Parts: sequence; structure tokens; C-alpha cells
Amino acid sequence: MSEAAAARGAATTPHAAGAASGLERFSFNQATARGWPLPELVDGLLRAGVPGVGLWREPVAEFGLRRAAALVRDAGLAVTSLCRGGFFAGTGWYDDNRRAIDEAAALGTATLVLVSGGLPDGSRDLAGARARVADSIARLVPHASGAAVTLAIEPLHPMFCSDRCVVSTVEQALAIAERHDPGAVGVVVDTYHLWWDDRAPAAVRRAGPRIAAFQLADWVTPLPAGVLTGRGMPGTGCVDLAGWMSIVDDAGYAGPIEVEVFSDEVWARPGPEILAQAVSGYRAAAAAAATV
Repeated sequence: MSEAAAARGAATTPHAAGAASGLERFSFNQATARGWPLPELVDGLLRAGVPGVGLWREPVAEFGLRRAAALVRDAGLAVTSLCRGGFFAGTGWYDDNRRAIDEAAALGTATLVLVSGGLPDGSRDLAGARARVADSIARLVPHASGAAVTLAIEPLHPMFCSDRCVVSTVEQALAIAERHDPGAVGVVVDTYHLWWDDRAPAAVRRAGPRIAAFQLADWVTPLPAGVLTGRGMPGTGCVDLAGWMSIVDDAGYAGPIEVEVFSDEVWARPGPEILAQAVSGYRAAAAAAATV
């Protein structure tokens, strides 16, 4: 095993504070408190006994990749995922995704989340767009495998199909992922995007070792204009989060559980307050899941 791969393996080990606080699987995605500066975020996670963090490329680049990697490493935090690669219809997608893979490796995470992108401008060829996603991922696999990074395909709710993600279901994600080794290409299970799909639980069980990331967010209505920032904090909406935790556990996934919420209302609040609610919602869902 390479030194870099060994470091990434160590980064998945729960932080002692997380185990002591009952949060050994909990991870806080950076996007949930979008305005929280990274050093303050890291300090807040340590104070709360949170062992993991999901990072985003843009704020990491703004802070500095090497500085960010050193910050989380020195804090003992596991970087549970990096968002995001993908958007394969755009120009320069290949080079950008190779950079994303290298960034994930530098940050010590084995999971790069891919959002496929929507239809090319002026196109109505949905099947062709999905085929392009499959071909693009296949081109990236050798580089990702060499960096010990799993390409994690995230299905998004169908309302995003035209402009954001032509992969809408776990089955569609698996149709691409299953062409490759499980360590090379996996899938993301995000409750916000999948809760409506009655075929998703069976597909998640089928995914098994291909589950590369599990994210919690709730569904609240009415949705805001633009819909992108309409997610709810765990426990504020209609998603059976405890049920989903049981489904994913039954599939054999024992990795981190990230809370990832996009919400203008949430983002307007202080970071520590957002984190406290995320922890509370996670605890409630985990306690309920234990009784399922």
C-alpha cells in the first residue's frame, strides 16, 4: 500500500471524540454551513466531538488545498468525501475531473462525489447524455484507481435532470458503476434525492459494497424558487430518515453518514447553531433507526 493510500485509510478511522460522544459515524458536510470559514468549522467540529467532514472544492481552493489538507489532518478529522466532480457535458471536463481526483487524494479522502451534469445546450437526447456520462467515467477510472479514489456517482432528484444531473435513480447509477470494480466506481445514497423512489431501497441493497457515501437531508415544502436550496435539516420534513438508515445499514454500509443541506434559511444562521441542529437531527434519526 502506498503512503498516500495508507493515510487515507487512517483518515476513515473514527476520531476518539466521535466515539466518546456517540457520533462515530456522523460527518458534517461543509455546504451545510456555507459561510462558516474552514478554520472555524474545524474548531467547531472538534468542540462538538464530530469526527468527520465532507469538503467542497471551491472553498478548499479559496483557503488553499495544502493548507486545508494540513488543517484537517492536524485536527484528526476524517475527510469523508470531496464534492464535486462530474458535469461531463461541459468543456474541459476531463482535465477538471482529473484535478478533482488529485485534490481528493491530497485531502485524504477516498470518495469523490460526481454530479453528472444535465443535457448539453439545445439537446433533447437524454439517453445519449447518460451514455456520455458512462463513457466519461470510464475514461477517468485509471487515474482515479491510481490515486486510490472511488468515483461516487450521485443520483439527483428528477427535477434536476435537464440542467444538473441526468442520473436520477440508484438503478441508473448502478448501470454505470457495475461496469467497474466496486473500489473504482460507486454510488451515493442521498435521502433528499431518493426518498420518493419506491424502487430505490431494493437498488440500495443491490449496491451493497458500491455504496461510497450516505448523505442525510430532509424534504420540506413548498420548495423555493430555483429549488436548489430547498433542503431541510434532518427531522424538519417528511423523509423517513430512520428507515433509510436501516436500509443502508442492511445493505452492508458501515461508513460515515454526512448531513448535507442546501438552504438559504439555514445558511443565514451561525455555523455552531447549524451544526448543533445537524447533530440533534442525526441523533434522533439514529436512535429511531435502532428500533426499526
